[in-house]
Amino acid sequence: MGKIIAIANQKGGVGKTTTAVNLAAALGILEKKILLIDADPQANATSGLGVELSDITKGTYQLLNHSVEAGETVLKTKSFNVDLIPSHIDLVASEIELVDQKEREYRLKKALKEIEKEYDFILIDCAPSLGLITLNALVAAHAVIIPIQCEYFALEGLGKLLNTIKSVQKIHNEELDIEGLLLTMYDTRLRLSNQVVEEVKKHFGKMVFKTIIQRNIRLSEAPSFGEDIITYDASSRGAKSYLSLGSEIIKRNK
Repeated sequence: MGKIIAIANQKGGVGKTTTAVNLAAALGILEKKILLIDADPQANATSGLGVELSDITKGTYQLLNHSVEAGETVLKTKSFNVDLIPSHIDLVASEIELVDQKEREYRLKKALKEIEKEYDFILIDCAPSLGLITLNALVAAHAVIIPIQCEYFALEGLGKLLNTIKSVQKIHNEELDIEGLLLTMYDTRLRLSNQVVEEVKKHFGKMVFKTIIQRNIRLSEAPSFGEDIITYDASSRGAKSYLSLGSEIIKRNK
């Protein structure tokens, strides 16, 4: 059975989607079969993998509605060994439509049952919020990766997210674990970046991934070409960072 990992942080701009897309690609290159689920109405992971949003008729919205089988929503991507369940702006409606549904927190978990055995890892790119869609992702997941930006407000809101994870563990999903905290947007030239790294490691110790994602212009460019960083520039620092992260995750899950 595939391990389901949600990539979550209610703070925007911390590298969730960059991590979801490029970690999926790295794990694919490392010979794991990957499903990436775009659970963000902004659909950046979907467009970042070269899928035209206007072509999407079945995706995460329909999956949460249970109006289609999970297998019907899966698309092949250009990234090696990576499949995608795409998102679309219509996913916004799910936050309202799910409110009156029975067992509304478990809809994604139930929908994935039929296909989770087909993959080694299923990654869920969560929206920058702690709404019902993100809650569905946390209930469906076995673990969470929390990207943390190496900047001044890095730890702002982290306590709230950790409390949400504890609540989900207690009420909905006792198996949910924290896969790790991932430091992103690290700039070696800035004293502040080094201070954030030291602070996070001091507070969270072994929970922090050894791999740190450095600021890299190629990482920023790749989505505009609809490609992951490894497809776009395999020799770049960003590609090497995500391959290192992929290797670290595989080792943790042996």
